Amino acid sequence: MDPGYSSPLIDLFKRGEAARDACLLAARGLLAPSAHEQIALLVLLSDSADPEIAAEANRTLSKLPADALSAFLARKNVPASIREFFAKRAAERAQAGTPSPDDPPAQGEADDDEPETEDADPRVLANLSIGRRLKLAMKGTREQRAQLIRDANKIIATAVLSSPKLTEAEVEAFCKMGNVSEDVLRIIATNRTWTKNYAIVLGLTRNPKTPPALSMQMMNRLTEKDVKMLTVDRNVPEALRLAARRMIVKSKK
Repeated sequence: MDPGYSSPLIDLFKRGEAARDACLLAARGLLAPSAHEQIALLVLLSDSADPEIAAEANRTLSKLPADALSAFLARKNVPASIREFFAKRAAERAQAGTPSPDDPPAQGEADDDEPETEDADPRVLANLSIGRRLKLAMKGTREQRAQLIRDANKIIATAVLSSPKLTEAEVEAFCKMGNVSEDVLRIIATNRTWTKNYAIVLGLTRNPKTPPALSMQMMNRLTEKDVKMLTVDRNVPEALRLAARRMIVKSKK
């Protein structure tokens, strides 16, 4: 079931691009660092084609405290599809005579032996668990996000782009990095808010790792001066340089 929420992290799971071990962590309530993403992932995975993942998600859902769940569902920004999902579950539980859950909600991995923050040394971050890296991607420092946006695990890099602490200045810096994944650049390029920023559009266009179709699209929004710069930029794909030259010739005619 589509939970109705959208974020880079949730969309990754919707597209079926999350690894099975990551899906199991999410189904156990150990992956999503924010309440709305955790609920959305549980709803999404509750009818997974993988029986183990679906069972884990439904088991986690059954342990959510009724009071906390009611408070969550009362929020104005909760999609109707999620309210309907839980209303249906409640009706089914009542019909089956199942008692209301009173277990504590899943809170993610325990951090008892880990400090609240780590430094931004890539070697230190790489040795952390996926749950801890995910938490830092969402709630860590600017320096930690700058490292984690390059994480080989697609879920971690995507979580950085979902962080409520992320600024447009950081997104602009990500666009200029040569060692971020195509997925990161694609997510940025399809975010309407971020692409209102000219510096972000320029950074995406000039980044050689941006998918060519997106680069061509972004180029149409550049000033003539910046398009001219593309015609001699050896770092961008040849197809983009040729398209920039054709645009300049066409504008002169």
